[in-house]
Amino acid sequence: MSTVEEVQSAILETAEAFFNACESGRGWEGCKQYCHPNATFACQSKALSEVESVEDYAEFMKGLHVTLPDARWDLHFFGMDEDRGRVAAYATYYGTHKGEGGPVDPTGKEVETDYVYIMHFDDGRLSHMTKVWNDGIAMEQLGWM
Repeated sequence: MSTVEEVQSAILETAEAFFNACESGRGWEGCKQYCHPNATFACQSKALSEVESVEDYAEFMKGLHVTLPDARWDLHFFGMDEDRGRVAAYATYYGTHKGEGGPVDPTGKEVETDYVYIMHFDDGRLSHMTKVWNDGIAMEQLGWM
């Protein structure tokens, strides 16, 4: 039988593996092992307004790595709220629009945008993710608005 600490540790490991796979642009193929097949997604942003599944979000991030081929992130916080069963990751994402994709031809402009993932787990796998992100500022920085 697992202790509460072992379960929490396993969830944190899974959350971090998912975060790194998603941020690296590995798409759904690289993320699905950490998720329920129908994991849901929410974000109050225009850029992601039609994305309702973690699968679609993972594919969005995969495409973003084509558009921003030098994409990288700096993870500032990663932790678990044990009482609520949630994991949070706070990071800053960087990249330069040098590749194809996006609403306009490559602008050569850089983005530096903060964001937070709030991840909910059921049975050790991601079941829902909320992204907190101000996409408007990111789009302005890239010259997309």
